Amino acid sequence: MSIEVNKVVKKYGSQAALNNVSFSVKEGEIVGFLGPNGAGKSTMMKIITCYLEQTEGNVSVCGFNVQEDALKVKSLVGYLPESNPLYYDMYVKEYLMFIAGVHKLKNKKERVIEIIHDVGLNLEEHKRIGELSKGYKQRVGLAQALIHNPKVLILDEPTSGLDPNQLVEIRNLIKRVGKEKTVLMSSHIMQEIEAICSRVIIINRGDIVADEQVDVIKHSLDANKGILVEFREDVTEEQLLEIEKVGKVNSRGTNKWLLLSDDKSDIRENIFKHSVSQKWNIISLTEEETKLEEVFKSLTSK
Repeated sequence: MSIEVNKVVKKYGSQAALNNVSFSVKEGEIVGFLGPNGAGKSTMMKIITCYLEQTEGNVSVCGFNVQEDALKVKSLVGYLPESNPLYYDMYVKEYLMFIAGVHKLKNKKERVIEIIHDVGLNLEEHKRIGELSKGYKQRVGLAQALIHNPKVLILDEPTSGLDPNQLVEIRNLIKRVGKEKTVLMSSHIMQEIEAICSRVIIINRGDIVADEQVDVIKHSLDANKGILVEFREDVTEEQLLEIEKVGKVNSRGTNKWLLLSDDKSDIRENIFKHSVSQKWNIISLTEEETKLEEVFKSLTSK
């Protein structure tokens, strides 16, 4: 395993930020680490990257203990913290050369040129970091996390402040590097997690409340998934409730309805047959898609 977290507790005085947290991440996995503000995400990431020490439990990265082999772990990890601390008075290229020197890279100049190209900083490399937009500052943060070619990448809100075009570019970059590295990333943008990650870990109030593949965890709320139907004609709620096994009806706009089963069965065939008998024209009939955001709300609002 690239990341092993075993029964980790982190306390600040009498308050526990993490409660007996355990999970592992395999090499080549891109895992989303989700939770509401104050749930313990950043605390856990700082422990993995050796910026904080846990109160109890063990954490290892590529087999190295974060407390006993901190320097080795830091050499194996690329970290983009949520605050993205940068030296605003330094030029982009100058800053990345400095970071390359910190990591004692032998081919500093070549690697800086390569990473600038990878994260799309070519047009900004001769500017001071303080002159950059938030999105480009975020790219500089990604560049410093990747410059030493780490085996494990820890990204805390990596797409914060990016415009839609930049989101696609950074998403593709993360997916590309994820083929060769282990990536653990947090984000409040659920669409990004769904697009990038194959698996999600959800933490709430210091406890892991879910750890599953994205498709599996979305299906956990599918027990009574609704059917979205659009008719050409005007149809009333009372008429729709006459359909066999339809227990609830919600309007979704002009001639659009969400129909729910009264016994969690598949009601699509019943809807179609009844519509034919009533000579209603169906424009569309689709199963409502469960979004990761709904699962997140369900698990963290309790």
